[in-house]
Amino acid sequence: MARRLGCAILLIAFLGVAILGGNFIWGWTGEGPAEEEISFILPEGSSLAKAAELLEEAGAVRSADAFLNRAKLLGSNDPIKAGEFVIPAGASNSDILAILQGNDFVLRLVAIPEGMPSIVVHETLMAEPLLTGEIEVPEEGSVLPESYSFERGESRAAVLKRMQDAMDKTLADLWKERASNIAVSTPQEAIILASIVEKETGVPKERRTVAGLYSNRLKRDMMLQADPTVIYPVTKGKPLGRRILRSELNAVNDYNTYTSLGLPIGPITNPGQASIAAVLNPANTSAIYMVADGSGGHVFADTLEEHNRNVERWFAIRRQRGEM
Repeated sequence: MARRLGCAILLIAFLGVAILGGNFIWGWTGEGPAEEEISFILPEGSSLAKAAELLEEAGAVRSADAFLNRAKLLGSNDPIKAGEFVIPAGASNSDILAILQGNDFVLRLVAIPEGMPSIVVHETLMAEPLLTGEIEVPEEGSVLPESYSFERGESRAAVLKRMQDAMDKTLADLWKERASNIAVSTPQEAIILASIVEKETGVPKERRTVAGLYSNRLKRDMMLQADPTVIYPVTKGKPLGRRILRSELNAVNDYNTYTSLGLPIGPITNPGQASIAAVLNPANTSAIYMVADGSGGHVFADTLEEHNRNVERWFAIRRQRGEM
């Protein structure tokens, strides 16, 4: 009798362990409590224990302690990663750990194209609803045009700082590799001239030639006569939307290179890396004039006589198009 009782007790204990073990494993692989997709943010430096707490708060797991214990015993030893993740409805504990350990995080980007002036950089950042806080219009030429990732709820100031740090680093790196006979003597002058090159041409293969042309003018003490420097005081870098007025060409200010020698007082946009590199390693050209060629690029000339012929051809194209 006693022997049969002992066997029964052992059987009950075994069944209990089996049930508990089954529940433990089912809790790892079974359907989770999330009734709909959850956007989950794991801050930088979070531990697995912290992640478990945040997952319980978000409703992705039933118990932080249970998730943590199961993850330690049944999960991979791969590290979890910071970022924003999408957790599907009903995701199991196992699924969630795999998501946090993988690379399938939400990548949010804000794009700053080459030649975007700082007033528009400000508008772009302020218009992003997932960023927080206020910023002032950044200093012109201080932002490196690029696509920047950000996290939901991140401050605009933090994103802007990354943009400006990227410009500082890029300019410092390119300055070290500058040619010996360039027309600018400081990194700030390089940014100013690069901003003119950026605005004057959107054709990549022309950048170094345009940079060489303006370098030649600077070295010869010729006025740069760059139309974008006339427009900048009027629009702060935004499109003018009309032809430049004669009064604007004749205006005397710190930017107008039709009425003042040398570089303008500051950049007229945020130049991209390619335009900065072009200024610091310009083409070996003798050109000092250029005019549009009718196809989006420019035709270059060494002499005023040659330039005048190019201008006449450009006017003929415009008359044929009905623009004059």
